[in-house]
Amino acid sequence: MSVRPRKVTDRRIILHVDMDQFFAAVEEREHPEFKGRPVIVGADPKGGEGRGVVSTCNYEARKFGVHSGMPISRAWKRCPDAIYVRPNFKLYIETSTRIMKLLRRHADEFERWGLDEAFLDITSKVRNLKKARRLAEELKLKIYRSEKITCSIGIGPNKLVAKIASDYKKPDGLTVVGESSVKRFLAPLPVRRLLWVGKKTERRLNEMGIKTIGDLAAFDVSALVERFGAMGTQYHLFAQGIDESEVAERGEAKSVSRETTFEKDTNDYDLVLATINELSQEIHKEIVEDRKVFRTVTVKIRYENFETHTHGKTLPSFTNRLQDIQKTARELAQNYLRGDRMIRLVGVRLSTLASSKEQRTLA
Repeated sequence: MSVRPRKVTDRRIILHVDMDQFFAAVEEREHPEFKGRPVIVGADPKGGEGRGVVSTCNYEARKFGVHSGMPISRAWKRCPDAIYVRPNFKLYIETSTRIMKLLRRHADEFERWGLDEAFLDITSKVRNLKKARRLAEELKLKIYRSEKITCSIGIGPNKLVAKIASDYKKPDGLTVVGESSVKRFLAPLPVRRLLWVGKKTERRLNEMGIKTIGDLAAFDVSALVERFGAMGTQYHLFAQGIDESEVAERGEAKSVSRETTFEKDTNDYDLVLATINELSQEIHKEIVEDRKVFRTVTVKIRYENFETHTHGKTLPSFTNRLQDIQKTARELAQNYLRGDRMIRLVGVRLSTLASSKEQRTLA
């Protein structure tokens, strides 16, 4: 007897699991003396003179207005008494791997997003939302018992709703949104909560009188298309809670990247280059942990008007040296550091990846 494959439009139950303040939470677990104090993971502040940015911070630090992507010097001014910690990506990756392995066992389909987020399609595992909630509570408990860190979980009929729900009651939250409740749940939320709506899009929507997701859902779709092109239709669908994308396991990464958006657009090119060094260190630790080598380095620069450039260089041979990443990335970035153009975002990507073990065998 054959089983009919489930269509993406069939009724689904999707979980989105989001680890709370992940890097900072792992540091607090390793250092109990940090508990209750502001913890900022990122560059060395060097007494307020440091370069680079905040990778993440705990909720105590966020009370001072500190957030990821903020220049570390600004974080120091806002919270000089915080505990500043350099990222330990080996530790974060090991912790993430154990958590993802645990989550994967409970899913029909599984999709990992970075080190601290994952989608689980549990449609055939549970019969209703009550059982879905019970499973979510079980997962939260298992993660806490095994890793001593908390997570927030959203449950919904699709990935979009589940992800918004997981952010609804952070930290250590659990929010369930049934299919019949989607529009009622989304309507009062700020439009910024939607996927792909950033600060600039939010401003443009606000100028049109659109403040909430409900406002967007009720807005004339033709006017949205006129203003945003094809994305106008997508925003309108998202605002109604419509998302038919599947939960799907991604294949082995073809590239590794890090990028950050500056708190304020900047033409401080020393800060830009220092941030490139920081991003290079982060992805270097990841490829070393994954036993990868690379040949291609690419930088990404986005100016204040959202004009975006990427420029890559393929090296003569495979390498995993930090200095090769930093030197190449800085050289590539120099082409875009000119005049008084303000930079909004900078990123570094490694591609043409291979196993370091295979490369040693071939050598």
